This record gives sequence, C-alpha cells and structure tokens, in this order.
Amino acid sequence: MHSSVVHELESLAQWRGELDRQLLGIARFLREHDLDGEADMSRVAVLRERLAAERIVVAFVAEFSRGKSELINAIFFADYGNRMLPSSAGRTTMCPTELMYDPTKAPCVELLPIETRANNASVSEYKRFPDEWESVPLAVDSAEAMQETLRHVSEVTRVDRATAENLGFAVDDESLEAFHTGDDGLVEVPRWRHAIINFPHPLLKQGLVILDTPGLNAIGTEPELTLSLLPNAHAVLFILAADTGVTQSDLAIWREHISPPGGRKAGRLVVLNKIDGQWDELKTEDEINAEIARQADSCASILNLPRDQVFPVSAQKGLVAKINADAALLSRSRLPELERALSEELIPAKREIVRDNTESEFNELNMRTRALLESRLAGLREQLGEMTELRGKNKGVVEYMMGKVRSEKEEFEAGLQRYYAVRSIFSSLTNKLFGHLGLDNLRTLTQTTRDAMQEATFSKQLSDAMANFFSTTRDSLTKSKGEVDEIHRMMEAIYRKFSVEHGLKLGSPASFSLLRYEKEIDRLQAWCDTHLNTMFQLMRHEKAHLTHKFFEEVAIQVRRAFEHANRHAEGWLKAIMAPMETQVREHQIQLKHRLESIKRIHQATDTLEERISELTHVESTLVGQIQALETVAKHVRQALDAHVDPQDQMVVSL
Repeated sequence: MHSSVVHELESLAQWRGELDRQLLGIARFLREHDLDGEADMSRVAVLRERLAAERIVVAFVAEFSRGKSELINAIFFADYGNRMLPSSAGRTTMCPTELMYDPTKAPCVELLPIETRANNASVSEYKRFPDEWESVPLAVDSAEAMQETLRHVSEVTRVDRATAENLGFAVDDESLEAFHTGDDGLVEVPRWRHAIINFPHPLLKQGLVILDTPGLNAIGTEPELTLSLLPNAHAVLFILAADTGVTQSDLAIWREHISPPGGRKAGRLVVLNKIDGQWDELKTEDEINAEIARQADSCASILNLPRDQVFPVSAQKGLVAKINADAALLSRSRLPELERALSEELIPAKREIVRDNTESEFNELNMRTRALLESRLAGLREQLGEMTELRGKNKGVVEYMMGKVRSEKEEFEAGLQRYYAVRSIFSSLTNKLFGHLGLDNLRTLTQTTRDAMQEATFSKQLSDAMANFFSTTRDSLTKSKGEVDEIHRMMEAIYRKFSVEHGLKLGSPASFSLLRYEKEIDRLQAWCDTHLNTMFQLMRHEKAHLTHKFFEEVAIQVRRAFEHANRHAEGWLKAIMAPMETQVREHQIQLKHRLESIKRIHQATDTLEERISELTHVESTLVGQIQALETVAKHVRQALDAHVDPQDQMVVSL
C-alpha cells in the first residue's frame, strides 16, 4: 500500500530529474552557440549540483517507548514486508541516528563512539574524519541480518558517574534509576554518540533523510541537534504515547527544543501513538473515538498547539495493515491522515523553495544570454545597414563612413577608461566587503570569546562574553551590508551610463541581501538567551563544561553562516560584473568588425555584395539562436511548473 508521503516523494524526485535534464539542455545550448562564458556555465553547474544535492529531512523526536521506530517503519518501509528498524519494548534507539543514502559508500552502519563527546568537536566535524567512526557492513538482502546489524544503535556501556557527567549526562540522585545504576556505582550510557545508516532504499536514494532522535538525554547534551539538525529539518514529528499522555520529560523536550514560536509552524506535527490501546471490545466505536478525541484535545491544550496539529494513530496496526493489505485496519489505524498532512505540508513546501530558487537563478541567466544575443544582432544589423547604404556610393562616402566608425571606436575606447576606473573601485569595495565578512576576524573573535569564558568565574562574565560575541558578529554583517549597498549603487550608475552612451543592453544589476544571515545570528542568540542563561544560574563544574561545549557549537553555526554568506557574496559579485564585462567585450568586437568591413569595401568595391550576403546569413543565424533560446527557456519553465504523477510519464511538450 503506497502512502501519500511515498507517492509525493517519488513525484518530487521525478520533477527534479526532469528539471535537471532541461538545465543540461541550457548548458548544451550555451556551448553550441559560443555563449559558454565562465560565469554562466558555472551558474548552470551550481544549479544542477544544488538540485542533485537537495535533501528532505524528516526528524522523529520522542522519549523511549513511544513507538517512534515503529512509526518510521509504518510510514516509509512497509513495502519491505517487515520491520526495517528494530522495534520492541524499551529503548531501541540510544543515540541520534540518520537514515540516508550515499552512493559513494557501501551499505553500512557508521557509529561514532560516545567518548568523542569529551572533546568540543561537533558531529559534523567528525563526519570529515571517517577513521573516527566504526563501520559495520549492512547486508541489505537479508531482513534478519539487517535487523541484527541495526541493533548496534541501541548498545550501551557502563561508566562511573564522573565519566558520565564529563560526557554530558546529568547524573544526579533523582536520575540514578533512569541510568540503571548498579551496585558497583556504574551508570548506563549509550555506547555511541551518533549513527549513520547508509541504506539503498528507493526513497533515501531520492533525497529523503530520516533523523531518529532519542529523548531528552540526547537532545540536551548534543548542541548540534538543538542548534542545527532539528531547526533545519523540513518536518519534525514529535511522538507521544496514548498510554502515558504528556509526561514531564515530553513537555521539557517540546518546550525547549521543538515548540514553534506562536504555536504553529509548517511541518511541526504531534503524533499521539498507540491509540489501539483504546480499542476495547466492550466499548462502542463512538465511545472509543470520543476517548481518543479527548486525549488528543488534552495533548493540544498542554502543548499549546492547535488541535489539527495533533494526530492520533496506531503505528503498529498501520504497519500490519500495510503488510497484509488490510484497508479496513489501515483506516482504523488513522495512519493515512498523518501521512496526508505530512505530504501536503512537507513536499509541496520543499518543492516551492527549490522551484523559486531555481527559477530566480535561471531567469537571470536567460535574461543575460538573451541580452548578449540581442546585442550581437543589433551590432550586426547596424553593420548591415551601413553596408547597404554603401551600394552605388563612391570612395569618398566609404571614407566618410570609415571615419565615422573609427571615431565611434575611439569614443568607446575613451569611455573604457571609466570602465577600468569602476573596476578598480569595485575591487577596492570588494576587499572591504570581505574584510568585514571574512573568516579571519571571526576566528579571532571566537578565540577571544573562548578565552573570556575559560577565565570567567561568575555567570555574568559568561553572559557578557556571549553578548559581545553576537554584538560583534552582527556589527560585521551591518558593515558588510553597507559595502553591498555601495557596490550595488555604483554598478547601477555605470550600467545606466553605458546603456545610454553606447546602447549596451545591461538591464539592472542583480541585488543581494544578507538578511538570511542576520536572521540566523538572531536565532542563535535567542536560543542562547533562552537556554544558556538557565545554565548560568546553575553554574557548577559540569554546567560550565556544558556551556563551553554549547558555545563551540554556536561558534560552528556562526562560522557556517559566514562561510555561506562569503560564497553567496562571491557568486553575486561575479554575476554583477559579468554582464558588464561581456557587453563591453562584445561591443569592442562589433566595432572592430564594422571598421574591418568598411576598410575591405574601401579597398575592393566588388566585395560589398559578398559582405552583405555574409551579414544577412549571420543575421538569420542570430535570429534562429534567439528563437532557440526561447524554446529552451520555455522547456525549463514547463519543467518548473509541471505536475508529476509517478505512475504516469512526466509530460513536458518538447
């Protein structure tokens, strides 16, 4: 039984595939017609790479024994006819686990030892060092062997309390039972810090990533989950159990790590699992439904969430129903309602983001390519007009025309001095921009903040160090914004001037905004203000250690934002200068050709008709190229707007 989520994911993958095919057509067109400038070919390559790398991340968050693994099995892996992820009473997932597919690796389970938590390095940094991970091959042709391998994720180890606290586990007298403390005083902690399951499932191949997050202990001690992985997930499913309701630890996870400001955010759904516990044969169906509705209402009220974002389901019955093709049981499990909400919120939203980003970039590329072709055509028609006027004219007229074009050429070359001056100023402003936006200052600031936090003995000193860190990074973005505005104003003026004086088709320079990066800094600071201030009030040795650990992750996230901003700015600077450079070069070539043509006519009048014939042929070719570009662009737009049904062939009129 194909779920709506699976159907929509397949549809999205097909849509991306067709769009990539059309972008490949654009690259081919540029090469075939001598339009393959470095900036434009690079832009097409980046668009295709970005399209191929697009991922949809669905995070599942729950305390243990809420049926989370069973829900993942039911939604995504029922077609296997068995449970892919182990699902049994108690803890089956002890560490954050990513299910994904990387074609460069063999199917396997990669496990990062829990001991790595003693260092401040994040999981994403450890991903660059494969030797730090233990890899276990995954036998995908055997469900039993696969289940056995996947059990590694739930392995535990026993350590003393001091080691557990150093690894980020808050072991106090109240939580001793939860850590299964033995008579020897040793406590039970997960053996692994993070797991990556590389599995060639069709949906994972299409870009789905499933993040399986186990409970408060994992979230509260892994800053990366809180600061990056969960906020950036396209959907977060928070799972409760009907037999426990909303516990204190459930509430803590929801309020501190998931709850969207304002109570609603696309893709943030609450699942009330195990409703089959209410299927009492001594009650009527109406009584059962009323009890389930009452529980769902209660959950929505406690979590301060609209009722329509709470979905009562039975994951176990839904999985059984799908495996046995039992439509009645599937309907009673209410799993399709959750899948429908997930597919309606998640996939269309993701598709719109990909579509808008691709369309914006493509439109700019198309506009620039068309402007270049039209510029070539205008220049050629000017030549053709001049040649036609020379029919039957004496040498004196030819000499006059030659002088006119030579004068035009000299005037343009004089104007180029302004262009070279602009380039010099552009280079200076660019250096100032990267001086503010660059990573060197950020490294220095991070180290200064780190030192200040290390020396801090009071919570206010820690708080001040963090406040200064954010204030300085925000100031860097503000100064960068000023440089961006100045560059844009200057290029706007020079575009306008060259368009008026020399007839260049430049349009308006592309705009650039640092707003998304400012918002990211605001988000990180808001998180620190909410979470770290609590730690400051509870300052003890292990809390201080944890605070430093969280700062390291904050610093990584800020650095990542600045790295993205740098790449974005570099791309914009190339895009804003490229049309100018291209048009100037084209205009120079056209003036040169015009002068050469008239010189040839001056030397041998009998070449005039031959030259007119040549130019007429080139004119026809250029008109054909503009029409061909229009056709290629039309195909890209059709692919962008196409609705795909995976059961049908994608229809794009070619």
